[in-house]
Amino acid sequence: MAKVISFSNQKGGVGKTTTCVNLAAYIALSGKKVLVVDMDPQGNASSALGFFERTDKKSVYEVLCNNLSVGSAVKKTEIENLFIITSSNNLAGAELELAQVVIGRERVLEEKIEEIKAFYDYIFIDCPPSLGLLTVNALCACDGVVVPIQCEYFALEGLSQMMNTIKLVKKFLKPEISVEGVVLTLYDSRSKLSKEVGSEIDKFFANKVFSVKIPRNVRLAEAPSYGKPVALYDNKCAGAVAYKALAEEFSEKIK
Repeated sequence: MAKVISFSNQKGGVGKTTTCVNLAAYIALSGKKVLVVDMDPQGNASSALGFFERTDKKSVYEVLCNNLSVGSAVKKTEIENLFIITSSNNLAGAELELAQVVIGRERVLEEKIEEIKAFYDYIFIDCPPSLGLLTVNALCACDGVVVPIQCEYFALEGLSQMMNTIKLVKKFLKPEISVEGVVLTLYDSRSKLSKEVGSEIDKFFANKVFSVKIPRNVRLAEAPSYGKPVALYDNKCAGAVAYKALAEEFSEKIK
């Protein structure tokens, strides 16, 4: 059965989607079968894996709101063993539609994921950078959360909101949910600020923080515009080397 991980942070621009997509790519390249579920209406995870179409009728929106079979929404990517359920423009309105569901509206995605867990080693859910029914559905559907955090002080403020959200989901909806790991992103080893923020996060999360830090890297930032994970775009750049190492550490810690 797949281990289901949500990548979540209520602050945008922290490398959440970049981490979800590139970690998935390197784990798939290691031989594991990985599915990415793009729950963000912006559809960045879909674009990063080469799916730029936003009007597709076989997307996560149809799975959530139109009872489309989840298996029929799965698409192959360029990487063997890596699959995706894409986002669509309609997903922005899914919050309102899910709100009309009287019973179990927080668990619609969880029920769908259960149908396909046996076919994958990992299912990664890319959450929107906000708190709403899409994020709550993702948190209820997962076994644990990976929190990417940019090494700046504003990121620490967003972190407290994120942890409060997880605490509420744990209390009222899914007692077994927990933070599986924290990834430090956009890290500059020469910057005093990066080191100070990293130190604060280490104190807060202790052994939950991955030792591999993701550096600022131009090639890593360019890759999504070509619809490719960095493993296919430039597997020798600093960002690629870091995500490959992170995938190895992730596979050891989270099984």
